[in-house]
Parts: sequence; C-alpha cells; structure tokens
Amino acid sequence: MIKVLIVDDSASMRMFLEHILSSDPGLMVIGTAGNGEEAISQADRLAPDVITMDIDMPLMNGLDATRRIMETRPVPIVILSGVLDRDEVITSFRALEAGAVAALQKPQGEGHPDHAWEVEALIQTVKLMSEIKLVRRWPQAKKGETVSPLPETAGIRPSQTPQVVAIGASTGGPVVIKEILSLLEKRFTLPVLIVQHMSPGFIRGFAEWLALSSGLPVHVASDGVKLLPGNVYVAPDGCHMLVDRNKGIRLSDAPPENGLRPAVSALFRSVTRIYGGRAVGVLLTGMGRDGADELLIMKKMGAVTIIQDQASSVIYGMPGEAAKLDAASFTLPPAGIGALLAAIEKQSQ
Repeated sequence: MIKVLIVDDSASMRMFLEHILSSDPGLMVIGTAGNGEEAISQADRLAPDVITMDIDMPLMNGLDATRRIMETRPVPIVILSGVLDRDEVITSFRALEAGAVAALQKPQGEGHPDHAWEVEALIQTVKLMSEIKLVRRWPQAKKGETVSPLPETAGIRPSQTPQVVAIGASTGGPVVIKEILSLLEKRFTLPVLIVQHMSPGFIRGFAEWLALSSGLPVHVASDGVKLLPGNVYVAPDGCHMLVDRNKGIRLSDAPPENGLRPAVSALFRSVTRIYGGRAVGVLLTGMGRDGADELLIMKKMGAVTIIQDQASSVIYGMPGEAAKLDAASFTLPPAGIGALLAAIEKQSQ
C-alpha cells in the first residue's frame, strides 16, 4: 500500500481528495493537514510515501512547507493547484524548484466533463511518484558557483555547425530546463525548441517562469511562427511541435506518440528532417522512452546529442533508454549541459 498524506486548507477538498485516492486499492490515506505547519508535523510523524500539497494556505503556504520537508525528511510531493492563474502556477513551479516532483490541477467535481480523466491522472501520478527516490535538499544552497567551461570545439565538426537546439523532458524536467537556460547568455543565437510533458493548464505559466530566470525570450509556440535566433519556444498543450521546411513552427494534432502529445519523438524527428546533422538534441529526466530512438537517429545524422546523467535525474527513464542505445554524444548534469550549449553556440558563430 502507498501511504498518502493530503494537505489542503479546505476541509471539503480534503474529504474529496481522500474519497478519490481511497477508491484505489493500492493507495491508503494515512492523514490530512490543513496548512503547511501541520504538513511538516504530519510528514515527520506519519512517514507518508507521497504528499499531495495545496499551494495557497494560512500560517504556512505549500511552497514553504515543501521547502522545509525537502530539507528535513524528503518525501515525493505532488503539488495540487486549485486555480490555474499566473501567480499560483508560477508558485507551483517554485515548489518544483524546492523539491516537489509533479504539479497537477485539482480534480473537478463529478459533474464536470473532465472529472474522470483528472481523477485517473491524480491516482496514476501519486502511484508513479511514490517510486521516486529523493535526496535531501540542503537549505540556502550556495549561489554564484560557476561551471568549468567546456572546450569550445566540444565534438563539433565545422561542416556540422548546429543551427537549432531541441530539448525533451518529463518528470523533473522544469527545474533542469530552467537551470540550463539560466546559463545561456542573452546573446545566445540558436533557437531553442522545448517539449516538456506536463499536466494541461500549466504550460503558459511554465514559459513565464522560465522567462523570469532566463535572459532569452520564452514563448508558448504558435503555428506558423518563424524561428528567431536566441528565442525559446515551448510546445503548447495537446499539440505536437514540428519544424517546417521554411524553418517555422508547425503545430500538429496528429495522434499521440508514446501515448503523448506533444511528444519529444515528433519534435526530434522533425528537427532531423529539416536540419539533418546541424542540430543539437537534448534528452532530460523523465519516465518512459519518448525521444530515445529519435535521439539515436539524430546522432547517426551527425547532430550533437546530449542526455542528462543518472545522478542528477529525478527519473532516469528517457535518458536511460537513450544511453542503452548509445544515442548520446555527451552525458552531463544540467550545469554541464548549459555550459556545453554555450560552447556550441560560440563555435557556431
């Protein structure tokens, strides 16, 4: 049985979530808390396998509670957002940065047309996140640390100078992508395309959150937009993000791949078709194998291919599958990936 602690300031929402989670025979709700302070106490006393965490609560909010729990007794925390407005969504991503592993919208009532799939998404997310092994987050992490620069000629042949960066990620990806982009200078000239598997409703807030820490313009991709140097494009909800022959963005409602839309596989395949070896493919932490086969194709075409290392990955699924295929030119932690992209961009000038 997976032991779950529910944290929410609304008594009715706590009862609603308990009803949902208890309906699955593999889950057992072992306690509830009405604010962040209670959450910290209950987490220590009950030792849950997973915590569902509200954001906006009295006494101590979900962000601060997440930070404290991850500094003392790490537990997989799933953020449940009640209102997908800008401020709450960005706070949800800050909670991911503090150590939470996923963010979802709270399921809506039984009469809502999305109720069934939202309930299923919550149950499956809690089950999957319970398997994640976490490490303690130390308070007040050192700032201002720099990464040793990589050789500017890092594996790039002059005839294959990259013209675009394509990044794919799933669970644990938002924080890694944020770190990578924060290491790129404002004059970074390559367009960056990102597919991040994410619960519907969070993508626009994700793009805004990335823009807060990056010197690069970040957009939710729109159909027909021409790729601009140094701009970052995030695939929107429910659409594959592709590149057309004019090097513009094309959004597609083609069937899901690997059960996903947008899919990393679709992006990587499209980038390979248009750019050949003049591309960089990056596959980050996440469950499953989306993008692994296509990263190998990119490598065979002469592209620079990078995967996140196992030690820094929340889930070594997608990069691990690519590693099994020998699809990566480089295996690096997030800071190393950012440094390598910066070196690649300088080489391309």
